[in-house]
Parts: sequence; C-alpha cells; structure tokens
Amino acid sequence: MNIFKRLFKIGQAEANSAIDKMEDPIKLTEQGIRDLRSDLEKSLESLAQIKALAIRAKNDIESYTSKAEDYQQKAMLILKKAQNKELEMNEADRLAKEALMKKEEASQEISRTKIEAEKLDSSVAQLEKNVQEIKNNINKWENELKTLKARVKVSKATKNLNKQMAELDSSSTVSLLERMKDKVAQEEALAEAYGDIANSTKTIDDELNSALDLKESNAENDLAKLKEQLGLNNDSKA
Repeated sequence: MNIFKRLFKIGQAEANSAIDKMEDPIKLTEQGIRDLRSDLEKSLESLAQIKALAIRAKNDIESYTSKAEDYQQKAMLILKKAQNKELEMNEADRLAKEALMKKEEASQEISRTKIEAEKLDSSVAQLEKNVQEIKNNINKWENELKTLKARVKVSKATKNLNKQMAELDSSSTVSLLERMKDKVAQEEALAEAYGDIANSTKTIDDELNSALDLKESNAENDLAKLKEQLGLNNDSKA
C-alpha cells in the first residue's frame, strides 16, 4: 500500500473538477493530509488488533508450557506410584504414556505458537514503523501547507501589484503629465488675464491716490491739527 500516491490524485479535492483542469494546490494538499489521517486511523486500528493477537500468542505459549510441565510431572508421579506398589505397572505405563502424549501435544502447540508469535511480532514492528512514517508525513505536509498558504498570499499580492504596474504604460503616464502641465499653464494665464482686467478698471483718481499715497498725507494733516488743538505747536515755537 503506497499511501503517498493519494497526495497526487487529481479531482479528489473537488468532485466536479475535470481531470485536465489545474487543481488548487492548497485544496489538494489538504485532501492529501485528510487521506493520511484516514490511513493513520486504519493503521492504528490494525496495529491494535495484531498487538492483541501477539499478546494472546505469548499467553498461549505460557499456557502450553505449563500444561507440558504438568503432564511431565503427572507421568513421573504415576511411575513412582507403580514403583511403590501403589499402582499396577501395566496401568502405570498406560497412564504415563497418555500423559507423555499430552505433553507432546502441548510441546507441538508451543512450537507452532512461537512461530505464529514471531510473525505477529514482525507485523507489529512493521505497522509501528508505518504509523510513525504516517505521523511524520502528516507533520511534514501540515508544515508544507502553512508555507504554501503564505506563498499563495505573497504571490497574489505580487501578481496584483505587477498587474497594476503593467496597466500603467509609459506613454499613458507621459500623456497624463503633459495634460497636467497644460492645465497648470492655462490656469496661470487665466490668473494673469484677470489681473490685467482689474488694472484696466482703475480710474485716474485711483491712480493718483495710489501714486501720492494719500493715507500717509492725511495722517500728517490729522497729526498737525491735533498738536494745534493741544497747543503743542505754540510751545515749540516759544
């Protein structure tokens, strides 16, 4: 079983996608991680079942070993009874033989169960290796997914920026600047025209007042009148 082939299946992430359609790498990776988690769950279940069989096999070995030792002990006790004249030798031989046959059966079961236990232990080791490999790959692909999502964000932002830059060609930029300069020049000319119009509407009195600066002249006259009222002019003459 090659569980990693699931990462490259096309159309698994979206059921309605065509086979030749470009798949979303993020969705495809997420689907691959879900597949890995499903495989991990199945592998853990199989591991638990085989471990249970291995434990049972070890328990059976102990049980058969105990039976073999028990039949061996029974055969010895029966022969001792015959030796002590507590049991006829023919009967003792028959019973001891039956006990030894039972012991042999138990010994054969021990041998068979040991072979089975070794196979189960090998399967347990392989499944534990597979489980660890799946866990490592889940961790790897989860980290890969984080990196992929970050790269997608950066690539989208870069694409949008490049698209905007591409839409602003040099000719359109120069044309825009030229129009702006024309607009500024037109506004400056219009301001100068309004200034000329304002100057052309001045009367001769406005021009005279402007030239003589009547405000200052009026201020001098007002100051002289004020001094005269206060008698300052006479004092200064005196």
